Amino acid sequence: MIRIIRSEERFHADYGWLDTRYGFSFAGYWDPENVRFGSLRVFNEDVIQPRGGFDTHPHDNMEIMTYVISGALEHRDSMGNREVIRAGEIQTMTAGTGILHSEHNPSDTEPVHLLQIWFLPERRNLSPSYAQKRFSEDDMKNRLLPVVSGRKVEGTLHLNQDVTVYLSRMDAGHELDFVQEEGRRIHLFVIGGEVEVSGNTLKEGDAARVTDLPRLSLKALSNAHLMLMDLA
Repeated sequence: MIRIIRSEERFHADYGWLDTRYGFSFAGYWDPENVRFGSLRVFNEDVIQPRGGFDTHPHDNMEIMTYVISGALEHRDSMGNREVIRAGEIQTMTAGTGILHSEHNPSDTEPVHLLQIWFLPERRNLSPSYAQKRFSEDDMKNRLLPVVSGRKVEGTLHLNQDVTVYLSRMDAGHELDFVQEEGRRIHLFVIGGEVEVSGNTLKEGDAARVTDLPRLSLKALSNAHLMLMDLA
C-alpha cells in the first residue's frame, strides 16, 4: 500500500525567522492519527532566515538527523561540539541520557534550508554522541546512496535504530527499483523535482508512506532529488 502525503497537506507555520512544514505531530501541531511511521517520529522541513535559529534547548532519548539542502547551519552542544553543517552534509546525534544544543543560521544574507528528522531509539539512555559527514552529488547520481544506517553499511553515519536512509539525485528519465524486505516499510520524500513512484506522481515536498510492497519503482519525470528510508 502506498499512502501519498501532498506537500500542501503538511502542517505549515511561518514564524518570520522560521518557515516550517511538519510531516508528523510536532510542537503546537497535534494529530493523534499522525504521530509517527514506525520509528520515524519527526520529519520537519525548515527554512531559517539569516541570523535566525533555535536557542539552546534539551533533548533526550532520540536519534536525530539533520540534512542541509542549501545554506549552512551552525551547531553547538553540551558535548563541546561547535560545527558548521553545510549544503550536502548530514549531522547525526544520539541524545540518549540528555544533551543541550543550539542551531543557528550564521549567514547575514542567505537562508538555510534543511530537513530535521528524529527516530525513536532502539534502546533508551544511551551515551550521547555526535557525527557529521559530507556526501557528494556525484555519489548520489542515478543511484540510492546509503548515508545513515543502524546496520553495518560501509560509509554511512550510524544511528541506534534499524533504519537505513538513502539519498539520490536522478536525471530526468532515469529509473530505479528498491526491493523491500518483508515486514518493513518505506518513507520516501521528494526534496526537489518530480518522480513517478510505482505509478503515482510525486512533486517537490510530497511524501509516500509504503507498506506491504516488495518492490518500489522510481522514475524521474524531471531532474529530481529524493530521500528514501528503509524502516523496521
